[in-house]
Amino acid sequence: MNDLFSEQVPANQVLAPGITLLKSFADSGELLSLVHSITQTSPFRHMSTTMGHDMRVTSTNCGEFGGYSNEHGYRYLKTDPLTGQSWPEMPEAFKALAIQASETAGIFGFTPDSCLINHYPIGISMGSHQDKEEADFKWPIVSVSLGLSAIFQVFGKSRSGVELEIKLDDSDVLVISDQARLHYHGVKPVKPDLLQPSLNERINLTFRKAR
Repeated sequence: MNDLFSEQVPANQVLAPGITLLKSFADSGELLSLVHSITQTSPFRHMSTTMGHDMRVTSTNCGEFGGYSNEHGYRYLKTDPLTGQSWPEMPEAFKALAIQASETAGIFGFTPDSCLINHYPIGISMGSHQDKEEADFKWPIVSVSLGLSAIFQVFGKSRSGVELEIKLDDSDVLVISDQARLHYHGVKPVKPDLLQPSLNERINLTFRKAR
């Protein structure tokens, strides 16, 4: 088994149609080391909304395509606007983890070409939104949580009313597919862990097939 997977891979937990939670699926230490390497080439930065406001999280990417947002909207780019270079290559171990998670959730043939990496300091949240810029919605979104825990909210087909709240801990993987693929979703403000006072951030890896 790839060393980025935990030694004990749990059975998948189907929380709702199209939403599968894999508890303690990944090895966060190895993943964070690779994230650090990626950010040496393409650093975290605040992207902006169409209104010109900085997003709360800071972000970067790896893979053939990178998700990017500014006053012109959200889209996928092959070049990092900050460096003028291609995004860092997606580590083979990242890709293997995303594929293994997808297959564990019962979805085969998924090969990600984009990994958005979001950085959440304590107190930072992510507003409700859809992931709808990908070319084909038949492919899942594979989301990997590292560091501090967070509450992931699923709003359903509209932003009104939370249908589901999921506590995502370090090393958890969430696979979103099928009828949940275009659901609105967001993240509540990240809270400190009183049992781990030195832990001060959450990192989220989101694997997609952009094109």
